[in-house]
Amino acid sequence: MTPHPIETALTPDPLAGAPPRLSGGAAGDPHHPANDRRNMGGLMLGAMGVVFGDIGTSPLYALRQTVLATEGGLPNHVAVMGSLSMIFWALILVVTIKYVLIIMRADNNGEGGTLALAALAHRSPGMSRRIKATIGIGAIVGLALFFGDGMLTPAITVLSAVEGLTVDAPHFAPLVLPLVVAILVGLFAIQSRGTHRLGKLFGPVMVVWFLALAGFGLTSLVRTPAILAAFNPWYALQMFLHAPWVAFVSLGAVVLAVTGCEALYADMGHFGKRPIQYAWLFVALPALLLNYFGQGAALLRVPADANIAFFSVIPHWAHLPMVLLATLAAIIASQAVITGVFSMTQQAVQLGQLPRMEIRHTSATDYGQIYVPRMNALLAIGVVLIVLIFKSSGALAAAYGIAVTGVMVIDTFNASIVAKRQWRWNATLVLLLFGAMGVSDMIFFVSNSLKIPEGGWLPLLIAFAVFVGMDTWRRGRRVHMEKVRSESLPLSLFLERADKSAQRVAGLGVFLASRTDVVPGALLHNLKHNKVLHERVVIATVVVEDTPLVPAHERIEVEKLGKGFYAVRIHHGFFETPDVPQAMEDARRFGLALDVATATFFIGRETLVPAEQSELGSWRNWLYRKIASNALSPARFYHLPPNRVVELGTQVTI
Repeated sequence: MTPHPIETALTPDPLAGAPPRLSGGAAGDPHHPANDRRNMGGLMLGAMGVVFGDIGTSPLYALRQTVLATEGGLPNHVAVMGSLSMIFWALILVVTIKYVLIIMRADNNGEGGTLALAALAHRSPGMSRRIKATIGIGAIVGLALFFGDGMLTPAITVLSAVEGLTVDAPHFAPLVLPLVVAILVGLFAIQSRGTHRLGKLFGPVMVVWFLALAGFGLTSLVRTPAILAAFNPWYALQMFLHAPWVAFVSLGAVVLAVTGCEALYADMGHFGKRPIQYAWLFVALPALLLNYFGQGAALLRVPADANIAFFSVIPHWAHLPMVLLATLAAIIASQAVITGVFSMTQQAVQLGQLPRMEIRHTSATDYGQIYVPRMNALLAIGVVLIVLIFKSSGALAAAYGIAVTGVMVIDTFNASIVAKRQWRWNATLVLLLFGAMGVSDMIFFVSNSLKIPEGGWLPLLIAFAVFVGMDTWRRGRRVHMEKVRSESLPLSLFLERADKSAQRVAGLGVFLASRTDVVPGALLHNLKHNKVLHERVVIATVVVEDTPLVPAHERIEVEKLGKGFYAVRIHHGFFETPDVPQAMEDARRFGLALDVATATFFIGRETLVPAEQSELGSWRNWLYRKIASNALSPARFYHLPPNRVVELGTQVTI
């Protein structure tokens, strides 16, 4: 029986292939820098520049929006102390305990992130089909929400930074939008050239940024040390006692302080777990807390400064330098999000959630330096439109947060499965610990849902569009493959008549196929038109595993079928490169000596035609055919030599 499409959400599509990648995950590569413990300082510095950009720029707007959300509903002292207390405990409970100390334990061969965690949870033993289906749905929803968040982060961070120009010079207000658009367009324009050289400056700049946050925050805190009482969660509770509804609504702004927590987990494969944990605990977290408490102290002294909470702790002489530093930090945060979108696109393509796309290397040496032209263009258009629509960081804050909280809920669910079924934690402990996390995540999510009419609809709309596209691709691919397989000739039957059906000619023919037990359509078409078979025929199948890396000794399977036919299965993780010619060369170690330099590679080029009664329905059928027609050619995707590729067309009715 064919499984329901939702249940196969994390089942890799054998034809989806893998995006270009210089190397596998950190866990499987002994030469990866994340495995060099002697370079802990360098790894921490690199993590500062990549991992903490988003959460590190949250002080630009988080406390400001939280206090403003309580405006008119609470006395200033209660609002400031309560808002600060909620932000403090959100950083401790959500970021530090949940992500840094617990969820970062759930690494998928050294890799992290929503998709890696979902793939890890999906292969847990003893789960029902319903739970597996739920994980599959969550993986797609989480990825869709991540893309929605990826468009908002560059817009709100750069806007918040550049708006600092108007603190001392209000007449600069008309220049804010043009400057923001110019910065963002320039940032997206340089992606194709690679950011590895610029990336070496990110770490030092972010260290200076965190030192500035800590220094200015501490200076303000010393002037009003009474603000330290906000460590007491009683002040957060007081807000709910004074004005429950106002306090609940303000939670939608509190979550702005933890946006970027997913990056700590997602970038684990680049830097390793320890460097990220140490950088957070000893640098980023102390600096953020000092700055937030410094802002709170300033607002206790001058409540009217709520609109400029971040700049209220900065002396007049340092305003312009801090605007420049904040803009650099915002650009770095945006770059980290853009890189994250590229990386998640790579994983999604590999796992069959998105069609094949062009993915380029931008560095010959640096790990993970990739560029996805199509996603870069979509992001650029989306981010610029968002800036022009919302025009201010305050207005955009209403749209920000709901996607983040949705991903947090999904991560908690998947991590609880891993804890129970793979770590073998006590069921009661899992229920209490992850249940508390789940309740906290849902409270944040519901509070942010109140902002849907004000702008929260935007990330949901983006996520919905991404979800529909991904779900259509996945469903359509299943129907497409079933159609092809139902019309395929069993290979065993074909081999019985192989010597009688055509003349054999010298040489090697490599036919790419989705499976090795049926005759590839390209082989049948070649036989039909050219009336010959190569002396040696290899049917090659790329099998994508749900782990980031496949060990070298498990990479290739070779089966001798007789009569000059061979079946080769090429196994790859979702962070690896499906280089078919290279795999053919590597097959020598497995008993198959091939002269790949003279081989001819055959692939099928399919023309999709809608059936009168399509299983997909009319609109999904149309959308799937449009998506499929824009997918990258298998020849380019699998790194086949252009001068030795033969494409044979066929028509498939779906």
